[in-house]
Amino acid sequence: MPSSESTVRRSLRIRGRVQGVGFRQATCEQARKLVGITGFVRNAPDGSVLVEVQGPATSVESLVRWLWRGPPSAEVLGVDETVASAAPLGSFRVL
Repeated sequence: MPSSESTVRRSLRIRGRVQGVGFRQATCEQARKLVGITGFVRNAPDGSVLVEVQGPATSVESLVRWLWRGPPSAEVLGVDETVASAAPLGSFRVL
């Protein structure tokens, strides 16, 4: 039976010690564990990591909560989050 849960999309910038610590790969692995998640993760020139994620609200919120912790080698200082309009993103991947 299909879920009646709405699809949401978030654009996030993760700040802190998040590059060179496996953050992108760990984010991709975490996203792929969640039901219905699509999007991407990439490094930004300023040292932050950018994540674009879309899917069922509970799955997206679960990933956002994980992003505040990140992998053990990261030190997350903040997450800037923007609500975006849903649009096709394809499978979750590292860019």
